[in-house]
Amino acid sequence: MIFETHAHYDDERFDEDRDTLLEELLAGNICNIINVGAALKGVADSIALAEKYEKIYAAAGVHPSEIAELDEEKFQWLKEQAKHEKVVAIGEIGLDYYWDKEPEIKQNQREWFARQMELARELHLPVIIHSRDAAEDTMKVMKEVCAQEIPGVVHCYSYSPEMAKEFIKMGYYIGVGGVVTFKNAKKLKETVEQIPLEKILLETDAPYMAPEPHRGKRNESSYLSFVAAQIAALKGITVEEVERVTEENARRLFGIK
Repeated sequence: MIFETHAHYDDERFDEDRDTLLEELLAGNICNIINVGAALKGVADSIALAEKYEKIYAAAGVHPSEIAELDEEKFQWLKEQAKHEKVVAIGEIGLDYYWDKEPEIKQNQREWFARQMELARELHLPVIIHSRDAAEDTMKVMKEVCAQEIPGVVHCYSYSPEMAKEFIKMGYYIGVGGVVTFKNAKKLKETVEQIPLEKILLETDAPYMAPEPHRGKRNESSYLSFVAAQIAALKGITVEEVERVTEENARRLFGIK
């Protein structure tokens, strides 16, 4: 069975067939799904999905590109949502300098990243970290908040194998999705080869980042079989072992039996 640790089934691209698709996935080889909030509406929608489906859980957090919607009142609302029994993580949170390059925006991202990390500490929840074009500042914020005391995963990992090992030293898992199947994904493939399987989580980021041979199409959790196969090939092990160990990893991190 495959544990899907990062999807966005609240996305409008699933509006026409969401329930049919989720029922098929959960009746097939997907044992659990974590639906990840990226904005305040996404948090509410993720919790609603988790309430509807026994095997779906939610993560509550605000993506760095959406932090403009946060203020103290809304942060308190987020905190209350994160106490829901089906919320298993704070996420996705972090830094994204790919689109946002203004110093003031970057500073706001760092501040809300740190606040949400502290929220995870307060609620004894792991974090799901988004980091794009911001490796140095991500590590800096994590060290400032003593992130080694807050378990979590670096989602959609895109940096070097050396940086991955630094995150792992802090106790973090590395999220691997469809990109690992791309021909030009040299750094990610090297990372997968060099880090322990016990520190890898499978994720789609659905509807985004579909693997080969579905690249460019709407992503969904059944495509994780292609990700697992690529990891198995890179490590010289069976697909079954990849699925088993990454499922154990996910259950350990998110506290799901």
